[in-house]
Amino acid sequence: MAKPRRGDTLDLTIDDLAFGGEGVGRVEGYVLFVRGAVPGDRVRVKVVEARSRFGRAAIESLESPSPDRVEAPCPYFGRCGGCRLQHLSYPAQLAFKEKQVRDCLTRIGGLGPFELRPILGAPDIYGYRNKMEFTIVRGGVDKPAIGLHQADRYDVVLDIERCLLQSETMNGLLDELRVQAGARRLPVYDQASGDGLLRFATLREGRRTAEAMVNIVAAAPAVEALTPVAEGLRTRVPSVASVVLNVNAKKASVAVGSEEHLLLGRDHIRESLGGLTFQVSANSFFQTNTVQAERLFAVVEAACELEGHETLLDLYSGTGAISLLLARRSRWVYGVEVSAAAIADAVRNARANGIENCTFLPGEVRYVLPTLMRDGVRPEVVVADPPRAGFHPKALHALATLGPARLVYVSCNPATLARDVGDLVRQGYRLEWVEPVDMFPQTPHIEAVARLRRAQ
Repeated sequence: MAKPRRGDTLDLTIDDLAFGGEGVGRVEGYVLFVRGAVPGDRVRVKVVEARSRFGRAAIESLESPSPDRVEAPCPYFGRCGGCRLQHLSYPAQLAFKEKQVRDCLTRIGGLGPFELRPILGAPDIYGYRNKMEFTIVRGGVDKPAIGLHQADRYDVVLDIERCLLQSETMNGLLDELRVQAGARRLPVYDQASGDGLLRFATLREGRRTAEAMVNIVAAAPAVEALTPVAEGLRTRVPSVASVVLNVNAKKASVAVGSEEHLLLGRDHIRESLGGLTFQVSANSFFQTNTVQAERLFAVVEAACELEGHETLLDLYSGTGAISLLLARRSRWVYGVEVSAAAIADAVRNARANGIENCTFLPGEVRYVLPTLMRDGVRPEVVVADPPRAGFHPKALHALATLGPARLVYVSCNPATLARDVGDLVRQGYRLEWVEPVDMFPQTPHIEAVARLRRAQ
């Protein structure tokens, strides 16, 4: 059979999932990606894109469903760009993610024998998120539309009444914000003209403390107009402990402001994790899945094999959650983080928990590591939790030069994990084991913890 062409209709068996959650089928070796298909499906598809090495196709009919296919409970599934695996049973989701980690480490990293531990599934597969970011656009006559972007359409926002990934408290807040803004006829920002006020809303919730935060991102410091909204929110949802206004007057469509105004309550909410209390402000990073984060950090702590006398270095330390949890079993911990706001939160969290054996250093890892080495800091253990892009090459080289006995790498991207671990192995480390952790059920995102030891 010749290579499929655009417009062709084919019968296809799906035998794999791509990293983004699309089904993968093959026609005489030619790969077709099919959104909405899962392994085991037999589908009739129409080819919508045909490149030299792969193509994309859309489902015209589901001829025989996979035994792993389930009914997606969300009414927005297929249109919303958020949860792309709701139609796949949770055991099958875990198997897919575990396979993705193995494939990346072997194919991209070129890594030899290592132990891939069974993936750590989440106890809550819905309602687990403690933070959600929504976009505000013009809706009907009475209310603005507040929701999430349509799949592959950044210019289209779905008006979401209830998101299954957040709690009913947060869904109540989402609806009440829509009602309060509509009742006061607050103008919604228009990207093209630059007119209007409301742009984004970020909801946070302390899952252990039940404290809620609403962060309204607006185009102007309209404190007087938005304070009644904040008061209305707390009247209807008593768990609201903080309402803040972030001002983003620039064209850039980001839910972060250049200035912040407190509209009601405190400038932070509190969350408990691993026996410690953390203060979480509007723009600070905090693990999005509290319950599963505790289990992830337990894996990290076990991987460190701490005996109490070690100096530990926590790279990309954020607001200090890992640093503070591990400080209880270390002599001293140094946290390195580029965000000054996150460093301030980390210092505040250390003080609030009475932890005194932590030093938090602002700056990029590639610059801070050489400075630490010149100052004679020689940690026995390094924990690293870099962003999706992984290590900067200079930072990775500095880490290998530092040469700690044990490395614990926490990754949210198996591809960059494989790349970086492959480089570390070539620079004298041995990969001992990797354990995937499912932090985000119903989505293709995968977290993993890798433990490396310096070769003797």
